[in-house]
Amino acid sequence: MKIICIGRNYAAHIDELSRGTGGGTARPAAPVWFLKPDTALLRNNDPFYIPRFSQEVHYECELVVRIDRVGKCIEERFAHRYYHEVGLGIDFTARDLQREAVARGLPWEAAKAFDRSAAVAPLFVPLAELGGEVQNLHFELAVNGLTRQSGFTGEMLFGVDRLIAHVSQFLTLRMGDLLFTGTPAGVGPVRAGDNLRAALEGRMLLDFDIR
Repeated sequence: MKIICIGRNYAAHIDELSRGTGGGTARPAAPVWFLKPDTALLRNNDPFYIPRFSQEVHYECELVVRIDRVGKCIEERFAHRYYHEVGLGIDFTARDLQREAVARGLPWEAAKAFDRSAAVAPLFVPLAELGGEVQNLHFELAVNGLTRQSGFTGEMLFGVDRLIAHVSQFLTLRMGDLLFTGTPAGVGPVRAGDNLRAALEGRMLLDFDIR
């Protein structure tokens, strides 16, 4: 399986990211995506250990779509056939390394693809149980009991079906692939001792500690 991550998919986050990285974050004309390896997975609400190479790791809570059919060059009107369950995830980002990469015009892998940088909820929920409309979902992330991010999938610049159609022009999608669909505004740093909880339509899916 592979982890496909979408960047710059919520307008308010684009603005805060521009402030946090020093530029290079204009609203995209097409979906922006990058990959994380399977070693980036953090499962089962296991604790996240802050890596020694970064002094500024940020949380980014996202709706995650699990692909359940093999597909290539998928038309947007058929994209809904390739997923039936959704969950939540945290795209952990070494913001200091990302900022340096942006300033030097370098790739972001060191900031995004490190081990256990993709926390994924142990439970995926059938979309039918959530009303059946992937662009009408609310999710939120609380840090130490305080809400830090509130997302509504209807505010995505590029909807899930458009993302699947776009990415599948370049990559064959396979069963079990995970699509992180972008984060809303409100990202921030994590510190040892923090607790992160994330809920999708009121269902608590993530609850783990930072160490």
